[in-house]
Amino acid sequence: MSAANITDSASAPKADKPLAPAHKPLEGRARLFGTIALSSAVFMNVLDSSIANVSIPTIAGDLGVSATQGTWVITSFAVANAITVPLTGWLTQRFGQVRLFVLSVLLFVLTSWLCGFAWSLESLVIFRVMQGAVAGPMIPLSQSLMLGSYPKEKAGMALAMWSMTVLVGPVAGPLLGGWISDNYSWPWIFYINIPVGLLAGWASWQLYKHRDSERSKLPIDTIGLGLLVLWVGALQLMLDKGKELDWFASPAIITMAVVAVIALVFFVIWELTAKHPVVDLRLFKNRNFSAGVITTSIGYGLFFGTVVLLPLWMQNTLGYTATYAGIASAPVGILAIIFSPLVGKMLAKHDPRQIATVAFLIFALISYMRANFNTEVDLVTIMTPTFIQGAAMATFFIPLTTLTLAGLDPRRVPAAAGLSNFVRLLFGAFGTSITTTMWDSRASLHHAQLTEVARPGEPAFDAAMVSLQQKGLNLEQSAAVINNLINQQAYTISATDIFYASAILFLILLGLVWIARPSSHKSDVDAAAGAH
Repeated sequence: MSAANITDSASAPKADKPLAPAHKPLEGRARLFGTIALSSAVFMNVLDSSIANVSIPTIAGDLGVSATQGTWVITSFAVANAITVPLTGWLTQRFGQVRLFVLSVLLFVLTSWLCGFAWSLESLVIFRVMQGAVAGPMIPLSQSLMLGSYPKEKAGMALAMWSMTVLVGPVAGPLLGGWISDNYSWPWIFYINIPVGLLAGWASWQLYKHRDSERSKLPIDTIGLGLLVLWVGALQLMLDKGKELDWFASPAIITMAVVAVIALVFFVIWELTAKHPVVDLRLFKNRNFSAGVITTSIGYGLFFGTVVLLPLWMQNTLGYTATYAGIASAPVGILAIIFSPLVGKMLAKHDPRQIATVAFLIFALISYMRANFNTEVDLVTIMTPTFIQGAAMATFFIPLTTLTLAGLDPRRVPAAAGLSNFVRLLFGAFGTSITTTMWDSRASLHHAQLTEVARPGEPAFDAAMVSLQQKGLNLEQSAAVINNLINQQAYTISATDIFYASAILFLILLGLVWIARPSSHKSDVDAAAGAH
């Protein structure tokens, strides 16, 4: 995640209203404390998106569910967060920028406490949905307030400060989540938000309460919003419950699929004809916007799916602790932090499509490296592609966001940023569900194939059984040991299948990038800045 891929769908006033006078930038200590307060809120939000990844096996075990079911903790937050992002513009004009930001922070604190207090998977998922919903406006509004705190000539510095905070989250999240899970109890991955959020909310209100934006009552597209929640919710439920209910052999899955398709069709028709649509789908008529959104979203879905899969495989199959899974996942943010400012400068002279091409080549290389993992892989080997992945993140999000917004009317940029962010977050949630489902499904297939050669009468199997029994194990214990080894191999081969498929898909995405039209790099950067 980078500064360029989370944009503000709330900051532009309506075209038919006069612009409100801009507030003067903050100075001295006020700017310093404002930067710290906003950065703390952003860090808390981003941290919560990644901290749960390495804690899923611990949470699932404590709540008595499978690790695959435990990924609902991630997808529920992501889907709810994605749905509320397009509403940020309407909510800002209804409540005011500062009030909405502070309210979002405080509600995030409350829902974090509820998540830690959860007593079952169902209750945790409900609270995570609430947490994701209230978190929607927080990141784009923090970016807008940060830019308003600095003079125009220092806008680059403001975005750099904001970017660093966002990119530190993926580094600290897995480390902190693993350490807490191993040394304390998983609810503390949510409880740690409480002091940070309370301080950030209080400081933000003290510094920005006199800088709020104008408020006005605008109609909300309730039918469009209802259809959006219905089709997204039905589709996500279908993806999450499919494996458990045997997919389309289940009437419940068929019902969810039908509801998702029908609601999506009505949603598209309604949004294309509504006077005040909750999502402006007409933006997809723009070639660059369509190519950018599709490429970014599919790429992010692939990226996020493997980000979730890696610690699951390490803990469930290789026996790593949550702490070591976190250590293996943490390096992803290091090169991202280093390269992001450089990529921002390169955009002034280079075609964004060229930089994005580099990103997909690196992503494909990383996936191919992981496709060669086996059950004997060591921690350093696992960490190496994760470290390189940071460079891919920096060259992926920033140029693709610039490309997506290039050539749009400045008045449409905030809506375009909100819609592209919505689709990206949605694909991240879908990527997680699809990846974990495929991991289980392919593991079952490989388990069946391996047991065809690991059975009585096969020389290798018979030799292994004799060897185990000579060590003091009885027949049942020896068979259980061999079955565990088969499981370990099956889940590892399944994971490498997914990594290999991801490498191929990243290469295919290269073609989508070049569907977009080339344009002036300077105007592209200006358009992207308008989104902030």
